[in-house]
Amino acid sequence: MKTSQNTVLIIGGTAGIGLEIVKQLTALNNHVIVTGRNKERLDSALAGLENVTAIQFDVSKAGEVDQLAEQIGKNFPHLNMVVNNAGRAIVYNLADNNQDAFANAEDEILTNYLSIIRINQKLLPILKAQSESAIVNVSSVVAYVPGITLPTYAASKAALHSYTTSLRLSLEDSSVKVFELMPPLVDTEFSKEIGGHNGIKPSVVADEFIAALAKDEFEIRVGDTAKIYELFRQSPLDALNVMNANRKAWVESVN
Repeated sequence: MKTSQNTVLIIGGTAGIGLEIVKQLTALNNHVIVTGRNKERLDSALAGLENVTAIQFDVSKAGEVDQLAEQIGKNFPHLNMVVNNAGRAIVYNLADNNQDAFANAEDEILTNYLSIIRINQKLLPILKAQSESAIVNVSSVVAYVPGITLPTYAASKAALHSYTTSLRLSLEDSSVKVFELMPPLVDTEFSKEIGGHNGIKPSVVADEFIAALAKDEFEIRVGDTAKIYELFRQSPLDALNVMNANRKAWVESVN
């Protein structure tokens, strides 16, 4: 996939990994359309950047998805890359009866999985019309191995991983390439509650994403994700134990 002279839509690009990808793609002479739910935060994040268009948008709302697809088709008919980076994560313990696991899962599944299916379906006709195009779904290391601190978030990312694989197979005879970006723990505000300060920098994820995009590496396992993946192939139980090495201490701290 070419890494310059694209028209790119990034769903959720106002902070963390999404914003770093925005910065790198604009620097490579791509026009990037960036969405965010909060207009002030969106405008602040993109201040000073060139080749960007900001659109206030909530991917979890069906009506707004319809409006965005119509706007893209009218104003950006040459769109040839969609990066689905919006995410919702809730830190809690499934054994805690004071938590509404169903409501948490419903919230996460809608944003992290179902909304991505909806936006991809709406934009596929535009992507298919291009000579080369791409869908990039941002999942996580927990798509392979769940962590106790983010139980239903992990489930939503596992679902996204499965869907992304099916989508790639379905589109293999078309012009649309399907990538999955799978970061490990990253030092962002998003991961603050789970020790994000111990993670890698968002710029590292963006660097590896751009490099993999250029080489058509469809499953992009960044940093420790590659290590967990290899361990998972050898021993799923060992991978589960490594991912949850501090689980007992965490459970005790929240109970």
